Amino acid sequence: MSAPPLGLIAGNGRFPFLVAAAARRAGRRVVAVAVKEEASPELAGSVDEIHWVGLGQLGRCIEALKAGGVSEAVMAGQVQHRRIFSGIVPDLKLAGVLVRLAVKNTDSLIGGVADALSREGITLLPSTALLDDQMATAGAMSGRKPGGDERKDIAYGVRVARALSALDLGQTVVIKDRAAVALEAMEGTDEVIRRAGRLAGAGTTVVKLAKPSQDMRFDVPVVGSRTLEAMREAGARVLAVEAGRTLLLDRAALVAAADEGGIALWGIGPEALEDE
Repeated sequence: MSAPPLGLIAGNGRFPFLVAAAARRAGRRVVAVAVKEEASPELAGSVDEIHWVGLGQLGRCIEALKAGGVSEAVMAGQVQHRRIFSGIVPDLKLAGVLVRLAVKNTDSLIGGVADALSREGITLLPSTALLDDQMATAGAMSGRKPGGDERKDIAYGVRVARALSALDLGQTVVIKDRAAVALEAMEGTDEVIRRAGRLAGAGTTVVKLAKPSQDMRFDVPVVGSRTLEAMREAGARVLAVEAGRTLLLDRAALVAAADEGGIALWGIGPEALEDE
């Protein structure tokens, strides 16, 4: 009996490509629904079937997945948060989700979409379900380890990021000398890093955490080459991410790039979060 097809709801970046490759290695046919103006056109060459939809076309998304015989799907890739809450023209299916929202944040909106998929017989899987080998691990992942002052900045950043993520406002904070230089909002991780560089100059520490009640089906913390590029521009020296709940896009290449740039890549273990 062949493996069932996997639905791939694709946003921007490398994440959808990694999911598609892992699914195909597992012998699964990949039916992609790609978000216009977000997903790469090159994704078409990495999946078995692709359908392009606008950001508000939930009904068309469901129709394409069901027509492809999909009963399990994964969301992968970023959709710019400012687009989610501005300029969407919802179809009737998405309008039905929006009208039920008590709070307009990422969790409530995408959680509502997940519920709508479930009602149509499509189970949304954790977005990193096929990517265990790409997840952050605890401790040093790069050759350079954070120094004493940098470790103190990480510890302070964990406290701040925990509070920020608990409110579903953002996942990333940038710290320098135990001061919070910049907190992420809708601009995303890369832009908050650049803003911190403009405010505080070089030598900052970037801390990124999942939400305390993170739903691993969507909005999972992700870092990649664009994160390191923003750090190089800002002169940031440390990237600390939550182990086991942060995806490192193309992990081996990312670690190599961190080493080349002298950036310490550190995985925050569960013991560092116990008191937060």
